[in-house]
Amino acid sequence: MVSPLFEPFTLGSMSTRNRLWVPPMCQYSVTEGDGLATAYHVGHYSALARGGAGAVIVEMTDIEPQGRISPSCLGLWSDQHTEAFKPVVQAIQAAGAKAGIQIGHAGRKASTAGEIAARGGHKGTLSPQEGGWQTLAPSAIAYPGYDQPQALSLEKIEELVEAFGAAAERALAAGFDFIEIHGAHGYLLTQFLSPLSNERTDEYGGSLENRARFIRRVVRLMRSRIPETIPLLVRLSASEFVEGGITPEETVQVVQWLKEDGLDMADVSAGGNYPAKIRVFAGYQTPLAHQIRQQAEIPVAAVGMINSPRLAEYIVGSGQADIVLVGREALRRPSFALEWAQELKEDIDYYPAQYQRAWNTRR
Repeated sequence: MVSPLFEPFTLGSMSTRNRLWVPPMCQYSVTEGDGLATAYHVGHYSALARGGAGAVIVEMTDIEPQGRISPSCLGLWSDQHTEAFKPVVQAIQAAGAKAGIQIGHAGRKASTAGEIAARGGHKGTLSPQEGGWQTLAPSAIAYPGYDQPQALSLEKIEELVEAFGAAAERALAAGFDFIEIHGAHGYLLTQFLSPLSNERTDEYGGSLENRARFIRRVVRLMRSRIPETIPLLVRLSASEFVEGGITPEETVQVVQWLKEDGLDMADVSAGGNYPAKIRVFAGYQTPLAHQIRQQAEIPVAAVGMINSPRLAEYIVGSGQADIVLVGREALRRPSFALEWAQELKEDIDYYPAQYQRAWNTRR
């Protein structure tokens, strides 16, 4: 019997060898502050692909310098960035996985020291003297503990929509198999969707239809810039877990609109736009993915503390999601997919030949 986790999955013209994917996880490892991928990224992502994942999604990559979470984040605003990504893509694909990239803009959560530096005690927005910059947002409402952002003008919104489209073209030129738009975790597109961070009175604020206008324009433009056969995904925070914030029902509607605009799959996460008390447990966000899959009638990926093969198998086998995204476990054990195959007694043929002697002793 074949475990549903290890059945191939087809989206557009792309087929992955299984339904265990690695989600985008920021590495804060750009060394020169120029947004260019380095040897670190080649090694990091190739290891995850060798570990048996069906697809590996490169961390949030920004459409302009002001969009970076930190000076150590990746960018895709020039052809130089395209060239730097080519060896990353080639390394993922050579290891048998499909290569995806998440494209986004941090908005009011940009210009920070990044997670690694924050562990040393640096919190909040970087000052210009520390290498920071003026942040941007739908409205001049700060994320708690961060500096006040500048409200986006209509002219700047037009520029950013075009920048998303240009980044999609560069991702395609770098060889990526699919693209994900980052509309979750309190970054710019989330900030537009949420009434808590969007108090605009023009066509980008007020009703849900207006608040969704920016992300819909981004999806439509990206879809027009890449072939129909290239899958286009979006990651959304289906709930903010805060009163007055984005609700699952609103997210269903947004996904239905985005599906009309050319979206192929929803990557369903939650939270991030405001600090919130969230009950975290294994698979805690999966019900949100299931709701969107059922009501929006679109393939979905589930993510969030999915840390065992039996749980992942149940999520896919019961039809709650089409794909399971495994993050922290992949960082702990890059070969988690191969190990889970053994635990489920699944007979797969993509153990790395160079490592075969190690796996033969465990089968």
